[in-house]
Amino acid sequence: MSTPLPANRRSRLLEILERDGAIRLEPAAAELDVSVMTVRRDIQDMDAEGLLRRVRGGAIAAVLPRAFGERAATRSAAKAAIARKAAALLPVEGAAAFDASTTSGALISLLTAQHLVVATNSIDNAAVARRRPGVRSIVVGGEFEERTGSLVGPTAELVAGSMSYSRFFTSASAVHPEFGMSEVTLDEASVKATFASRADETVLLADASKLGQQVLARALDWSAIDVLVTELDPRDDRLDPYRDLVEIL
Repeated sequence: MSTPLPANRRSRLLEILERDGAIRLEPAAAELDVSVMTVRRDIQDMDAEGLLRRVRGGAIAAVLPRAFGERAATRSAAKAAIARKAAALLPVEGAAAFDASTTSGALISLLTAQHLVVATNSIDNAAVARRRPGVRSIVVGGEFEERTGSLVGPTAELVAGSMSYSRFFTSASAVHPEFGMSEVTLDEASVKATFASRADETVLLADASKLGQQVLARALDWSAIDVLVTELDPRDDRLDPYRDLVEIL
């Protein structure tokens, strides 16, 4: 088999990253029919260009602020699986909070409420909520963060903190057994911390590519998180570091 051209290898490596949530050197080399050294060099170059983040043994997705639409197209199957599992936790009345993540958006689309107030710092997620029967949708306001499409800052925190919620559903840029859940911006982390402080329970929605990672700003430590929902089978050994920290679905 002929060796793929560099541009083709990069495209295929990004496909592997999208499909598996990570690139592992040896399996990727076998799939592309090239040497491990070739894959390692490609990953180094792609890391320098910001296309991914190199880690020991391979690479993971670059953790950068991204627009809602761009995030929605990433790991969509995993997000849909998480939403289906978390749907059992959705309240039908009272009030619930949702962050600005596309995973929360997937979950909101499954709401079957009677009299539920949904608060969010996402215009996109609020629009999804408005289309669900029995739901009153509230946007907390604040400063529009153009890089992510979320609403942040003092006004967002003030409004988010003025209500009480039965549950807060949130994703994260990264999830680490020691560092907790973290975000790429301090403002985003702060809004999530405010929502969690006013919720009876906080449900973390995180696909497997987020596990074992940490980024700039810690939003919540494990004492503030009640349930972790991933697309993985709860018995998957990738979840072992979290078993003593949180309930896992």
